[in-house]
Amino acid sequence: MIVKKYFLTSIKFHIINIYMKIIKPYIYLLATTLFVYIPIILKSQTTATYPKITGYVGILHPIITFNKNQTTTNFTNYYVGGLPTGINIWKSHNIGFSMEIVPFIKAENGDSKMYNLLFHPGILVRLAPNYTFAGRLAFETGGRYGLTPVFSKVVKRNKNSNYYVAVPLPLRFGNSLPTSFTVAFQFGIGF
Repeated sequence: MIVKKYFLTSIKFHIINIYMKIIKPYIYLLATTLFVYIPIILKSQTTATYPKITGYVGILHPIITFNKNQTTTNFTNYYVGGLPTGINIWKSHNIGFSMEIVPFIKAENGDSKMYNLLFHPGILVRLAPNYTFAGRLAFETGGRYGLTPVFSKVVKRNKNSNYYVAVPLPLRFGNSLPTSFTVAFQFGIGF
């Protein structure tokens, strides 16, 4: 019985000794690592919450317009430029709604005036990282209406903003004018 008691005490001592010298430092190391690095990992993996609201402002240059009677180019006899300003509400990472208003200014013969105001709601579809398609309806104060598919690309992304370029392709009807198709160029900043 004494031998058995001594033997059990000896085994218990060796187990505690192994635990104190070998296992315990690793447990402390693991606990310290988890305590230090888990908050850093969680902070670096923050995900966007949806809906997410973003905005943008830009400059729009219609380049060339086609209709059944003629082809007209901007920058020739006059200049028309727009200042698109909008708010995007992203429902998820890939789908969103956009509301855009574009005032147009026309400069011709040394004079300039407010030429048109475009109300431009639409649907956003993220095609790939940095590429977005916007399918927009168009309602102009000049009496025209139509559709505008827009293809955009973020060219530089910053912490709180990004710079983008876009190619709007307006298709317009109405106001006793022939159907027209325009190719335009837009650039701006999103935030």
